[in-house]
Amino acid sequence: MLLSDPTHAPDQLLPCELLDHPQWHRGRQRYALWSIPVECPAVLSRMQAARELLGDWLQPAGERQAHITLFVCGFPCANARHDDDITLAQLDAQYEALARLQLAPFELLIGGLDSFASAAFLRVHVEPPLQQLRLALAGITPEVRQAPYVPHLTLGLYRCAASASDWRRRTQPMQDLQRLRLPVREVQLLSYEAAIPQGPLRIERQLVLRGG
Repeated sequence: MLLSDPTHAPDQLLPCELLDHPQWHRGRQRYALWSIPVECPAVLSRMQAARELLGDWLQPAGERQAHITLFVCGFPCANARHDDDITLAQLDAQYEALARLQLAPFELLIGGLDSFASAAFLRVHVEPPLQQLRLALAGITPEVRQAPYVPHLTLGLYRCAASASDWRRRTQPMQDLQRLRLPVREVQLLSYEAAIPQGPLRIERQLVLRGG
């Protein structure tokens, strides 16, 4: 449910505490995802402007680099024990599946400000190459996901329970903006330390798009 939708939005923001969640990671060290890096100056500038607009409603930015999540993998391991594990062999197979697509570089369109209950984001408009990439990854193993996939560019987690109506009033200047073009030239497999909320992302593998 998105806050931009007044008929289905939650009544208020959901504050998130930046705490370790040992019941989630169960001692496992790193969590992995396929993603698209975001280095376009215009997009980064829009992200900064949106964070400034939201101000103290957001948690501190942390060290996590700007990215668009493509596919959530889970905890890499040699042999899967839990339903959110992914084996190293499966990650290798996903890489090969992406490479076989032979996709050429493409563009994603980045829109205005929107939000889940717990996190603010910039809209990412779905393009066919994005769907192709996700289908290739899902053909190897199901995604670790509790809600339908919504492509987005995360701005931050909330630390207050402001009302949805207050959110819509504050963010109105950035809800409907001209779409920016984000060049996509590679896909990355990233991981982060599961015990460190908003910690930095580490590049595990890179696939440069050269097809077409």
